[in-house]
Amino acid sequence: MKSGVTLWIGRGATLFAIAEPAAYDKGRGQCGRIAGKGDGCRPFISFSKTHGGGIYGDGIIDGQGGTPMVGSAETWWQLARRAQVEGGHQNAPRLIQIEHAQDITVSGVTLRNAPNFHIAMNRVEGATFWGLTIEAPADARNTDGIDPAASQDVTITHSSIRTGDDNVAIKAGDNGATRHISVIDNYFGWGHGMSIGSEVNSGASDILVLNLTLDGTTSGLRIKSDASRGGLVERVTYENVCLRGNRWPVAFDTKYDPRAQGTKIPVYRKIVLRHVRGDNGALLMRGTDESHTLDVTLEDVRFADSATWQLEHVNVTADHSDVSPPLPGRARKLVPRDWEGCARVFRDGNR
Repeated sequence: MKSGVTLWIGRGATLFAIAEPAAYDKGRGQCGRIAGKGDGCRPFISFSKTHGGGIYGDGIIDGQGGTPMVGSAETWWQLARRAQVEGGHQNAPRLIQIEHAQDITVSGVTLRNAPNFHIAMNRVEGATFWGLTIEAPADARNTDGIDPAASQDVTITHSSIRTGDDNVAIKAGDNGATRHISVIDNYFGWGHGMSIGSEVNSGASDILVLNLTLDGTTSGLRIKSDASRGGLVERVTYENVCLRGNRWPVAFDTKYDPRAQGTKIPVYRKIVLRHVRGDNGALLMRGTDESHTLDVTLEDVRFADSATWQLEHVNVTADHSDVSPPLPGRARKLVPRDWEGCARVFRDGNR
């Protein structure tokens, strides 16, 4: 894509990404193979060093991740699953890559069946994703929905995302910090949830998640990192969130890989949960140690009585009458759970 150019996918039209590894190969003959590194394919659509422009319309962009690759009986997704079993990295193309770009908009389109991530960002300043539908099977490995990394001023809104990995993953690896991210008025179906991490060594901050439904995601609200790729995550607010059918409705974990070693210690602070409703599952908050505690404020946070808190090295600020089930060591008060607002969301469907 060129600066200022818009790709329009009209209603009833589908743009297919051919399943031919040679078409994406970077010249090393690795695309469509398992190797020590996983960067052997170009993306299907690339915004690189561009300013303005984007993708609009009511049509579909289909990555054909479940279609056998040319010259092989194996699909992109089967390649990814085999890499997980055998070791190594699958070389599969991302559907849309945005890097070193400014003021990009993607609106209205349906993105489905990406061989790898649907939308990945690196060093982007200003991006809006409005009214998207992103879909991949729940077992399609590494098919993240939208991943802002080393980016700022990003808005994701009025979208429905169901994938085989993170619905949204905010990252901040070696390429720079990520800040000023807004995720507003969205519906997430199956997937791994609203994630920050796992690479946060350059810092992630000033993140707002507002009016989000997480329906059947394995994790719900998730911050994940470890000592090999940790950093400072701060000023994150989750407000008006409805969760249902999640194994880990809340998972703030500084020991995502318990075997990881290093000096990049994850620190999560100024994390606020406000008006959050859910049902069953584990509510995990685990800091690194007493010198690097996890700092969380809970305001009107209510789950089913069968949900369980798992707290370790955490500093929780809360009125115990405002949280259920009660935090460990806090007395129980009989306070209505007030599920009706979220029940209405689930009855109406999506957002």
